Amino acid sequence: MSTLHVFVVSPDTKSERRFDLHITVEQLKSKLELFTGIPASTQLISVLNSEDDPTVVKQLSDNSKALGFYSLRDWQVLKVDDLNPSASFTGQLTDVSQVDKFELSDEAYAQRKDSVLAYKQQHQVGRFAPKTEMINEAPPSVGISVNSRCEVESSEPGLSKRGTIRFVGETKFASGVWVGIEYDEPFGKNDGSVKGDRYFTCRPNYGVFVKPEKVKTGDFPELELDMDEEM
Repeated sequence: MSTLHVFVVSPDTKSERRFDLHITVEQLKSKLELFTGIPASTQLISVLNSEDDPTVVKQLSDNSKALGFYSLRDWQVLKVDDLNPSASFTGQLTDVSQVDKFELSDEAYAQRKDSVLAYKQQHQVGRFAPKTEMINEAPPSVGISVNSRCEVESSEPGLSKRGTIRFVGETKFASGVWVGIEYDEPFGKNDGSVKGDRYFTCRPNYGVFVKPEKVKTGDFPELELDMDEEM
């Protein structure tokens, strides 16, 4: 095994990552700085068996050692702490106790004309929108299953568009069977709805609908940033 799958947690982030076992701890810290915001020079990396077990199994303390030296296992947890949080503001972005609260009663808020509630009522957004039903997908007949990982054929050389299949079936916007995909990156065109009809839900610009022949399903994990060429 040359690739390690782990969970990375820090005071402000949580993600699933893949790393080459041949990179050094120093190189790992440079990669983790992009994900966690914690400077490589002040990182303390501890290994846990799981998020439910806070026991520290080992610490990656030698910057010159390769990851393979530490006999790490897939799906362990790399807990990244900041030895100097006051300089990098680690943890302060999620500490709401430092934010002064402005409180307004429900009655006073409902009477305001410049609130989000008033905007939603005026424009019939959210719970004030006309009642519509989620369009049910047709039974898949193209050998593609919902929630499968996939890669979509791209006309741009070298660009891989990966994501998760969220819908397979017929639609109102065009005839035939379409595949609705939630991309890992904002390469899409919608949020799972087209012309007011919703087929699935995702973040804006992460959703797309393509024909089945442009979709390849299989083991397509989320692509990672690779800094090896800069080390």
